[in-house]
Amino acid sequence: MSPDTPPPPSALAPFRYPAFRAIWIANLASNMGSMIQSVAAAWLMTELTQSHLLIALVQAGATIPIMLLGIFAGAIADNFDRRRVMLAAQTGMLVVSALLTLTTFLDAISPLALLFFTLGVGCGTALNGPAWQASVRLQVGPKDLPQAIALNTIAFNLARSAGPALGGMLVAIVGTAAAFGLNALSYLALIVVLLRWHPETVPPRRTPMLTAIAAGLRFCAQSDPVRRVLIRGFAFGFGAAGFQALLPSLVRDRLHGTEIIYGLCLAAFGAGSIFGALWVGAARRRWGSDRVVTAASLVFAAAMLPVALTTSLTPVMMAAFVAGAAWVSTLTTLNVAMQLRSPEEILGRCLSIYQAVTFGAMALGAYTLGLVADLSSLPAAILGSAGWLLLSAVVLRFIAPMPHRDEGRLLP
Repeated sequence: MSPDTPPPPSALAPFRYPAFRAIWIANLASNMGSMIQSVAAAWLMTELTQSHLLIALVQAGATIPIMLLGIFAGAIADNFDRRRVMLAAQTGMLVVSALLTLTTFLDAISPLALLFFTLGVGCGTALNGPAWQASVRLQVGPKDLPQAIALNTIAFNLARSAGPALGGMLVAIVGTAAAFGLNALSYLALIVVLLRWHPETVPPRRTPMLTAIAAGLRFCAQSDPVRRVLIRGFAFGFGAAGFQALLPSLVRDRLHGTEIIYGLCLAAFGAGSIFGALWVGAARRRWGSDRVVTAASLVFAAAMLPVALTTSLTPVMMAAFVAGAAWVSTLTTLNVAMQLRSPEEILGRCLSIYQAVTFGAMALGAYTLGLVADLSSLPAAILGSAGWLLLSAVVLRFIAPMPHRDEGRLLP
């Protein structure tokens, strides 16, 4: 580094901003509750049915609404006050989670009802996502944006690390209804913080919904760098979805474990995600986005081999740790690439299109691999996901490489 080159921003620089700090802490609590509910819902489905497909659909239920509603949610985020959009989404998820708690407590839950409530929470997530991601620019300065995105990813994965283990213990000790109830309460912290946060913003220009959506789709279709990011997001999401979607079945049928073992496997995945989030920024600056996404996809594929071939807990937990690091390295890099190449006035729509493509691929992957597991076997489904990741990473490196640092970049 030359004397005239400014040092890279500190990874913790966004914590200088009070709004970011408060929202980050509240979001950590909310994410913790969401992870607890995710474990409880997935394990509850293993007790309600033997179908690998229905179990995988619990994971898909959280992502299908993002695929179906995400683009509309992006237009809403650009047409309305993003803080109020987030408040509406968080309140809606609180209500759905409270109803799920009551239904489970009354022992009236069924596989279809559980999927219905999972879809309800997913709709709130779909509405919240674009407004949440677009609001990060309101919380920190432009130079701290990549670090803020990474810190938000760390918050999510701190919850992903501690939440599943706690969720498994809660389900084992006090039952699924209590775990669902704790998640409902966890939304309150973020709701309170959002009620007190009043950023200085220019009132958004209202655009008819279909016109607004068309503008976002047109930009993403015409921007070659953005198109390539979306292709890489779809390819990774489809293959990587198999691990989390089939993990409850793997723990139950191959490891012969309990909800606590399931929670520990997810905790290992979350711990790996934290590790990946801490180094991915430096790796991206040193090697570039394309090498990071390609290498992470290959690492994730390699981690699936012991998951498919072993019946011992230790190799599966080690593989989960490695997969978590690869998962967050890929998705953080894709997210940063989209944010830096999307105009402010259509940012919410661009991010919603990215979410719709990536999480839609995850939903499609969860369904497809769950069906393969039912028709063939769990190892065959996991090996199929590894093969997809390997093939797509190699092929897309040549036909859809990630954009270079300054290619299509709109932010410094």
